[in-house]
Amino acid sequence: MPLIVVGGSGRGVGKTSLVCGLIAGLAEFRWTAVKITNHSHGSGPILEERTPGHSSDTQRYLAAGAHRALLVEARDETFAEAARALWEQVDASAPLIFESNRIVDYCHPDVCLAVTGGDEAADKPSFARFAERADAAVVQSKADSVQRHARPVYFLAETERVSPELLAWVRGRLAGKS
Repeated sequence: MPLIVVGGSGRGVGKTSLVCGLIAGLAEFRWTAVKITNHSHGSGPILEERTPGHSSDTQRYLAAGAHRALLVEARDETFAEAARALWEQVDASAPLIFESNRIVDYCHPDVCLAVTGGDEAADKPSFARFAERADAAVVQSKADSVQRHARPVYFLAETERVSPELLAWVRGRLAGKS
């Protein structure tokens, strides 16, 4: 199963836009898209979104073409339990794309993309460990800082539109995984 993890340095850096762009740009896969958050939405530990739209990240995943979209609520102290419950709910052969920094401790992604906004002082505490595992960095614009990235750097030029170069690079990493 192809497995992509998108993590980010903070809120509003473009993680969801990148996930949606990857789903749309890699339409040959029937993605199960999973957002993991430590914010409570009052829906329980795992919620499956059924309605495409633009009101929530999971609705955006479906609107971009995801086959399934799940929201997992897990604080640090409940994360391991939530991860186990999630693995029980997804098809082991399904292509998975995650929006989460913390999931990399519970899986072995084929592609791990770190989305940054350029302001290192605003980095989430979970981002430093995630960034060490990242295969490439994605920044919102060429004005954002890229000096701290030793791996390939790609630019998210428009909301939910991934560059052909990044799509080709991801496809190459996923070759033979469908």
